[in-house]
Amino acid sequence: MGNLLKVLNSPDLEHEGPNFFLDFENAEPSEAERDVWEEVNAVLSVAETLLSELRDYPGAGSEIREAISHPEDEAAQGRVWAAVCPLVSKLKGFYEFSVQLERAMVRLLEVLTAPPCTPVQHLEREQALAKQFAQILHFTLQFDELKMTNPSVQNDFSFYRRTLSRMRMTNSNAGTEAEVSNEMANRMSLFYAESTPMLKTLSNATTRFVSEHESVVPLENTTDCLSTMASLCKAMLDTPEYRCRFGSEDSMLFCLRVMVGLIILYDHVHPVGAFAKTSKLDMKGCIKVLKEQPQASVEGLLNALRYTTRHINDETSCKQIKNMLQ
Repeated sequence: MGNLLKVLNSPDLEHEGPNFFLDFENAEPSEAERDVWEEVNAVLSVAETLLSELRDYPGAGSEIREAISHPEDEAAQGRVWAAVCPLVSKLKGFYEFSVQLERAMVRLLEVLTAPPCTPVQHLEREQALAKQFAQILHFTLQFDELKMTNPSVQNDFSFYRRTLSRMRMTNSNAGTEAEVSNEMANRMSLFYAESTPMLKTLSNATTRFVSEHESVVPLENTTDCLSTMASLCKAMLDTPEYRCRFGSEDSMLFCLRVMVGLIILYDHVHPVGAFAKTSKLDMKGCIKVLKEQPQASVEGLLNALRYTTRHINDETSCKQIKNMLQ
């Protein structure tokens, strides 16, 4: 039967959509999946390294404070520039990875939503690609959580841009080579201005995918793919028969992050969003599953639902769901 097992067919669960166990730990690509899987895997293979770099990102706060306090001290200005430039190079690498991640996600969407198969059929046949889609969302929420808790990321880049602009205006340090071009700096500035830059990138990419593919891929294919995956994540977390299949607690947190990421994408592309009574998502059940976990491990995920979704404050959104998130 493969790693994706259809169970729980009781009538009282029908409103929650399909119920599956998708083996996020062990799904391997079939020959039919391999080309796309390898293309996406080349991107994902460096994801953990980038997370480690962001986790250990030191910032140049002390050097920046010293330079601002002593604007005429050339030694202090030299030290801050030497400290900031390599960090900006790292930030450029993070931004460039977001572009690659966006392309990888769109590539997966092209396969997982393609007619004439239904999203459920795709998830049954392309389990390894569904796993990669989940890995992209898992990385995205981790990255954004780390970025939000490290103000040095935004502060370092802002200082770099101000300093570079001042150098160009005064022609001082004319021999200094900029770490990033002006065009790249503008794009990076927009990226890092977002509180959740990776999630914003993927949300925008999903919205564009729907718009650009509307003649060949019905909107329902995309929203059903997202809602089906979110529903199966909830079922895997909420059902003892599923939960016992996880090999570790890390896999449960993985599943929680993926569920939240899918809800957010669904809310961005569905006309009335995830919180309306007509939504295919069991949002009450999803929030209940989140709140049953230790608060420290899920507070960032609850905040993502509160502050990065598109329709949460719409009049059509269910008030009971909004109250659960308060």
